[in-house]
Amino acid sequence: MPRIGDTAPDFSATTTIGPLQFSDYANNSWVVMFSHPADFTPVCTTELSEFAKEQAFFDAHDTKLIGISIDSIHSHVAWVQNVKEKLGVSMQFPIVADIGMNVSQLYGMLHPGESETATVRAVFFIDPKRTIRLIMYYPLNVGRNMAEIKRVLVALQTADAHKCALPVNWLEGQKVIVPAPKTLKDIEERAAMGYETVDFYLMKRDL
Repeated sequence: MPRIGDTAPDFSATTTIGPLQFSDYANNSWVVMFSHPADFTPVCTTELSEFAKEQAFFDAHDTKLIGISIDSIHSHVAWVQNVKEKLGVSMQFPIVADIGMNVSQLYGMLHPGESETATVRAVFFIDPKRTIRLIMYYPLNVGRNMAEIKRVLVALQTADAHKCALPVNWLEGQKVIVPAPKTLKDIEERAAMGYETVDFYLMKRDL
């Protein structure tokens, strides 16, 4: 099962946009990959519709989306078309048809204690170097929080760009954490920087 810091495993698959090689699709972009238990189910329909509605946000953050479940490609295509007809939402991102469970097993999306025949609601945040940066798991009966998914993506990108850490409940535009000092000289230098100071080890600054 992949962990944070691991290289995201490469794979080839049949998807709703055609054959896909994951490493080629990622192509030095951020990727948010998410699994869903099954097509034509209510919670999954609300979730993937929401990803589709937020396509512009992910495009603006140089992030590609990819969905996956163990349904067939025929089921995927029919479901995508059904959602477009009933909800007016078009899923432009690829959805992997993993009927053989190869990709699901590769990424640890099958949790026997929850279900042996459906993927849990996993979300993998993968950076341009194809490193897994964050993993979320949800059970079959609880939908994901899109606001948190978007927040996490922005937080990861912000932390990378500014070499900083982020406090609890951080939102874009708020102050970030100054790295903790490693020497007495660091403490003296930070005191002169005008940072918001709780103590010598906890300081915040604007970007």
